[in-house]
Amino acid sequence: MWDPTTYLRYGDERSRPFHDLVARIPAERPRTVVDLGCGPGQLTATLAERWPASRVVGLDSSPEMIDRAAALDAPVDFSVADLRDWRPAGDEDVVVTNAALQWVPGHQALLRRWAVELPAGAWLAMQVPGNFSAPSHRALREVADRPAWRAELAPLLRADPVDDPADYAELLTGAGCAVDAWETTYVHLLPVRPTADHPVLAWMEGTALRPVRAALDAAGWSAFRAELGVRLAAAYPVRQGQVYFPFRRVFVVARTGDRAQENK
Repeated sequence: MWDPTTYLRYGDERSRPFHDLVARIPAERPRTVVDLGCGPGQLTATLAERWPASRVVGLDSSPEMIDRAAALDAPVDFSVADLRDWRPAGDEDVVVTNAALQWVPGHQALLRRWAVELPAGAWLAMQVPGNFSAPSHRALREVADRPAWRAELAPLLRADPVDDPADYAELLTGAGCAVDAWETTYVHLLPVRPTADHPVLAWMEGTALRPVRAALDAAGWSAFRAELGVRLAAAYPVRQGQVYFPFRRVFVVARTGDRAQENK
């Protein structure tokens, strides 16, 4: 179960890659704009501001996220749906998926299918976290590999579920797209608050730790969280009252072309 409030603890930091991604989409008057994996919807609402004459759709598999999104005062059609099942209807000129595909094994096949099925000249834009080799995730996998938790957690944590920008560029070029692919490492300066958890632990509770929390009982979760917190504090020391948290992200903006239509 997703917790929108926990996810939004670092809303400003999490939203910046979305805005950087969308800024590279030069579409002027798209008929329909779709946000796949829209989460709590506040970023999807900015798509309606960017393209006010377009129909904007936000889809997410989490009912909790869609409930939060539907409460927004935004001209967006929000609904619960699994992005793995989504198929273009024919008028989608912009499709965005932000920090969602890392949860989907084999998402490369989805990207290729979308590129082939979207109309010619449509824009397909994606962003995924690329920090799975960072100290935060190495610590997560190390704690999960302890005997107390290995059986329950080993199947849930993949070492690196996303590709490099060049791999995505090759995939989508092969599907007939013109591709712009890049990566960026943001250095988030996370403040440390008295009596609060280490900020990287608090960050991870909104995303990477979600399946761990769901798999463990209350006592197991408390013990796991405490051990991980010790490791994170060592990996990300406090300096000048804050923690410096490098976070790599992978971006792709692709435009479909005639070759994509021929491959249908």
